[in-house]
Amino acid sequence: MATKIKITFLGTADAIPSVRRNHSAVFLSYDAENILFDCGEGTQRQFRKARLNPGKVTRILITHLHGDHVLGLPGLMQTLSLSNYNKTLYIYGPKGTKQFVREMLNTFKFQENYPIKVEEVSGNFFENKHFYLEAEKMIHGIPCNAYNFVKKGKLRIDKKKLKKSGLPEGPLLSKIIQGKDVVYQGKKFKSKALTYQDKDLKVSFVMDTLDNKRIVPFVKGADVFVSESTFSLEEKDKAEKHKHLTSEQAAKIAKKAKVGKLILTHISARYDKNPKKILLEAKKIFRKSEVVKDLDVLEVE
Repeated sequence: MATKIKITFLGTADAIPSVRRNHSAVFLSYDAENILFDCGEGTQRQFRKARLNPGKVTRILITHLHGDHVLGLPGLMQTLSLSNYNKTLYIYGPKGTKQFVREMLNTFKFQENYPIKVEEVSGNFFENKHFYLEAEKMIHGIPCNAYNFVKKGKLRIDKKKLKKSGLPEGPLLSKIIQGKDVVYQGKKFKSKALTYQDKDLKVSFVMDTLDNKRIVPFVKGADVFVSESTFSLEEKDKAEKHKHLTSEQAAKIAKKAKVGKLILTHISARYDKNPKKILLEAKKIFRKSEVVKDLDVLEVE
């Protein structure tokens, strides 16, 4: 199984796109899972530019229902229909998402030839043996979610302890790595004594929100914290009025939450020619900050 998490930033603009930046969309791939976070207008073309197949999407996580985060959804779903999409499409979002999808499907007529399952979520809403997904409410004037993708750490053999134990390499190790104890030549070997747990890998996504006390505990310890950064410090009043974060606020959250890396996105067109202004403000507080542009790729392992 692939160990890397690959994140492709399909769109990094705020509410108004520019020549350089498309509306919000982030594509996370891990093994057989391909999760799209938001689907702004033009996301389909961004898939093509990134040489990615939209037909591989397994889940769509919507942060909120403002147009710059969802207007690409009807076109994408129509394309999946025309491309013989053969999976169930899972769509998750905050309160109101079910009604939105229902009305959207009623407005944009296309053949619904694949199952669509819509869930309004909070807390831990999906989990399998490899990863889990979490949602937390944000503050943006309408229902809004932040999300965590957490890849579970694997159980691994401690080779030094194995050598000292006297248990030979072979079929019995497959049981040890599954957390099962084994008996060899009359001696019991405990899995806990011969293994260690990899750390989880966590990627947090916080889009379009007023600074609030829920963010730090939710993103705490994230290896990558993807955050909106719509305004600079000097426009803090506008950020508060429109319920957005400044670059400084995002950096302070990153520092308090002790994340590994801060990725700034949802950049206003006013900084289109000078994104360094946003970046430098963040770096003064949190050194491991980056501003992404459309089609940038980040791998986490």
